[in-house]
Amino acid sequence: MVQNRAVLGSAESRRLRRQGLIPGVLYGRETPVSISIPERSLRTALTTSGGLNAVLDVVVDGGQVHSSVLKEYQQHPVKGHIVHVDLQEVRLDQPIQATVPLNLHGEAAGAQEGGILSQVTNELNVEALPMEVPEHLEADVSGLQIGESLRLSSLEVPEGVKLLDDLEETVLATVTAPMREEEPEPVEGEAAEGEAAAGEAAAEGGADAGSGESGQPGTTEG
Repeated sequence: MVQNRAVLGSAESRRLRRQGLIPGVLYGRETPVSISIPERSLRTALTTSGGLNAVLDVVVDGGQVHSSVLKEYQQHPVKGHIVHVDLQEVRLDQPIQATVPLNLHGEAAGAQEGGILSQVTNELNVEALPMEVPEHLEADVSGLQIGESLRLSSLEVPEGVKLLDDLEETVLATVTAPMREEEPEPVEGEAAEGEAAAGEAAAEGGADAGSGESGQPGTTEG
């Protein structure tokens, strides 16, 4: 159960958080209602099988139940916990649009041959009844060879779930050939300098060998 917030403002929001409550807004079919939600209750609701797309039964001050979904949320920039939520009331018999994570599974055949598997798309937009929105979608990449891409048109989704992204243009994953490390070619000027230095060293070595003498110079007596 959530409570109606009669007092608004940042100071009041900080006071609520110190009490373990999260300020938020419930957007219904009529006027938005400012609410506060026990942090523990919200965390429990969002860690069910529905994840962030779970349908929440919101009861404001002991009144009627409002079936709602998480519309938006704000997190603490350092600690990461939720500091504010926006909930959207929904009808269970009408489809809604939602964003769900995409997970890859399987080992790509091309990756086994040294290719590099890259996930291009991390989230997908779907439409489904509130209770049928999946926690996530999975794509099997085991058949991907080097140079191939997996597109959204190949993804299998549960019955009742409609994909909203472009089926042919949306790339989910790719396998690319590994990068080859090539020996850097010397710059033309550097190569000429290196050859000249080698030639000078050889010339100096030959001169030293030809002028080498043992003992002191002789003298002539008259």
